[in-house]
Amino acid sequence: MDYPAFIADIRGQSRVLAKTIPETMKGFGALSAAAKTSGVLGLKEKEFVALGISFAVRCEPCIAFHVEALMKADGTREELGDVLAMAIQMGGGPSVMYAGKALECWDQLAST
Repeated sequence: MDYPAFIADIRGQSRVLAKTIPETMKGFGALSAAAKTSGVLGLKEKEFVALGISFAVRCEPCIAFHVEALMKADGTREELGDVLAMAIQMGGGPSVMYAGKALECWDQLAST
């Protein structure tokens, strides 16, 4: 999969959705901002949590967005590996399949 293109496509779909249901998407944006900026955990740690949940619910767009956000929050590939290990431990075989997708996404985004 071409993750940079995939992320761009999902962003385009989200813009269309925001035009269709602007108040709902504005509320979701406010919720996201509040969750990321309040509390005792830093943004990087919160992205680790979000990425773990992305595996649990098997949301490939979520995985791509949170890998990208983790990179922007100064996460490292090694830290991503630790998150993947825990996701695999918690999720078993299906998590192995999604962990590979997250690693591929990281590698593609790192090379752009």
